[in-house]
Amino acid sequence: MAHLPPYDYTPIPYDGPSLSEVLALRHEFLNPAIFHYYKKPLMIVEGKGQYLFDETGRRYLDGFGGIVTVSVGHCHPDVVKAANHQNEVIQHTTTIYLNSVIALYAKELAAKMPGDLKVCYFVNSGSEANDLAVLMARAYTGNYDMIALRNAYHGGSPSTMALTSHHTWKFNVPHSFGVQHARMPDTFRGPYGMEDPEAGKKYAADVAEVIQFGTSGQVAAFIAESIQGVGGSVVFPEGYLKHAYEHVRAAGGLCIADEVQAGFGRTGTHYWGFETQGVMPDIVTMAKGIGNGCPLAAVVTTPEIARSLASRIHFNTFGGNPVSCAQGRAVLKVIENEKLQQNCLHLGAHLTAGFERLMTKHTLIGEVRGKGLMLGIELVKDRSTKEPAKEQCAQVFERCKDLGLLIGKGGLYGNTLRIKPPMCITRADADFMIEVLDDALSGI
Repeated sequence: MAHLPPYDYTPIPYDGPSLSEVLALRHEFLNPAIFHYYKKPLMIVEGKGQYLFDETGRRYLDGFGGIVTVSVGHCHPDVVKAANHQNEVIQHTTTIYLNSVIALYAKELAAKMPGDLKVCYFVNSGSEANDLAVLMARAYTGNYDMIALRNAYHGGSPSTMALTSHHTWKFNVPHSFGVQHARMPDTFRGPYGMEDPEAGKKYAADVAEVIQFGTSGQVAAFIAESIQGVGGSVVFPEGYLKHAYEHVRAAGGLCIADEVQAGFGRTGTHYWGFETQGVMPDIVTMAKGIGNGCPLAAVVTTPEIARSLASRIHFNTFGGNPVSCAQGRAVLKVIENEKLQQNCLHLGAHLTAGFERLMTKHTLIGEVRGKGLMLGIELVKDRSTKEPAKEQCAQVFERCKDLGLLIGKGGLYGNTLRIKPPMCITRADADFMIEVLDDALSGI
């Protein structure tokens, strides 16, 4: 049986309400739509680096990063120090007053962006960021129609749920007017596979058809995650975004890159996911790992597009608050100082090779995919028919937790294991993941 790597840390003794008491409180006082991942809910009370601790003091390897939210490690001392210092100085001041923290952070974030992407807007969540990006695109182009991808996930607000085309998150309410969805460029399940050198171009042709037959012929924007997250770590074929962007721009639209999960070096080869496709978006949205767990998100665009919102006052009460911006600044420094992008590249390659070895042993694995530390393992009952192994995926998922590894699951059919740990994991952690998955798959 796999064992967690040694870790010289003793968690703080927990003396709060029991798991059953917390569960009862949750059922009585919290949103009934909230779900929990496991048959027996897990209660996490402390985090340190790449590890999490439950109320009993048991340690788990976090292979999901709080849904890719914890980028540089739980309670990273540099991030905590920056937040604590800012809390002692001033916790909140709106952008109607000057404050150096937001200005310096905007400069440092813009320095990470290519081309003319230099104007930053700060908000509190990925949903807000994508809301703002849509507003910006419609204001700039004067067009209304949006194009998103099937199986995408862009947020939980009414307008971003309209962009979302994932059955788990798509509420059946009339909020999707003005949004069309193009075919997901899935080389595993779609008609064009990775072996087809023209796959990217062929999938992008559907964007042109959607523009021609599903809209007025003029669009405000096309939005896509650089790698689909909730959708199951779907990596687009080479050239897909290049050709899709060409079709959209020919119809007067802008191109929005949703970097909420793929950004900040997670792909390993590049700082931003869209760079892996060799494209330059007009608007970039980011959240989750941007602040290592704090409520922080951003929209970055060009000065020309930014001017489209200057005819009215733009204001966000908490967007760009000093504490969140202080954490955001610290995250940028930690990623650079600890060479976490390089860690994503090296350990992502190590994990991918390990998962591919498991694929030769376990026929349940239909495909291993992803980039860096944004990986997915799609499970199938039969490799020829590709019938989704949803129930088996749930069993593997539970078994991994029992063995001390927390991962995610997703995909259109709920049959894809999602591996997206904090970017600070070690080689020993990666080996533990591979061993645990081998054990869990062997038990099916």
